Amino acid sequence: MTVALRPDTEFRDGICSGCINFESRQKIDWKQREETFLRILESAPKNDSGFDVIVPSSGQKDSSSQALRVIELGARPLIVTATTCMLTPIGRANIDNLARYAATVEITPDRMVRAKLNRISLELVGDASVPEHWLIHALPWRAARDFGIPTVIYGEVGPAEYGGPLDIAETRQMTRRFVAEFGGNLGLRPADLVGQYGLRREDIALYQLPPAEDTDKVNAYFLGSFFPWNSHQNAIKSIRAGMMVPARAPSIANWWAFENIDNFQTGIHDYFGALKYGYGRLCAQISIDIRYGLISREEAAIIVRDRDCSFPHEYMDMHYSEVLEHMELPEPRFWELARQYANKAIWDVSGERPVMKPDVWEASFA
Repeated sequence: MTVALRPDTEFRDGICSGCINFESRQKIDWKQREETFLRILESAPKNDSGFDVIVPSSGQKDSSSQALRVIELGARPLIVTATTCMLTPIGRANIDNLARYAATVEITPDRMVRAKLNRISLELVGDASVPEHWLIHALPWRAARDFGIPTVIYGEVGPAEYGGPLDIAETRQMTRRFVAEFGGNLGLRPADLVGQYGLRREDIALYQLPPAEDTDKVNAYFLGSFFPWNSHQNAIKSIRAGMMVPARAPSIANWWAFENIDNFQTGIHDYFGALKYGYGRLCAQISIDIRYGLISREEAAIIVRDRDCSFPHEYMDMHYSEVLEHMELPEPRFWELARQYANKAIWDVSGERPVMKPDVWEASFA
């Protein structure tokens, strides 16, 4: 076994854990899994308003399809949405569209606080999206407690889909431990930011999971553990229900036009991931299409060589300078951070902007 540069991605005989997990699906009794999920829904307690499950949502392809699926199976979901950092117009439209199908609770955090959290997270761990990840997990659990709806339905087991520890593929529930290890926090806790840029404890309270004793009855499940997960089918289902998608991918460094279309800041998140790990969002997405049989590995390699790890000067038609202005992050400081977090074995950081070392890049396609 070898371990890839990306943390937790295992390889066996040159095959990554994402591909191994995909092939393992053929051996799963999905009918039995569906019956198990139906029993979960049947036993889910209803609150006083008749809601029996919470579906965390961004209004995009996966969460929209999650909500539509549980409705089809007879559940009455309360959709809980955490408004993202810099919501795009299409993101706004899709949140509103999903509200046509089920009751929705949307929480929009203090924008000034959020911008500070984005900047601090980029500086401390090289990821401006950590606050978004905090809220995606904390808000539904808070809603489960506050509304008395202890059953929460998340989407896929991310590490199993994109490559993670092989023993994570059979995970069916999202626990506090899972959030801590795979929730995209990069070891950073909301409490760690108190005192920075004038942030107070009350400013970060919304981003914290409720105390364990307050959520001991909450059970959060991954829908992708009970039904075969397919991003394209999710997109088709959601589009048929009215979800909007742009005419092209969000940036040159993306492959799918139907994913990550709700947050202008996502381009920065993806770019820093490419700096750290040597592959970007396009590679992750097109790798899934290879598994689906939608494109050959040889065709995909040509596209990846041409576009992956590119800097997204524009994301969803917004120039990156506007994103930096929103975070009150001077551009020289941004590029300083890019050089700091770039993996020096992959990137040449001698200039203002990191440049992929040609020999490393070409060796990737040998």
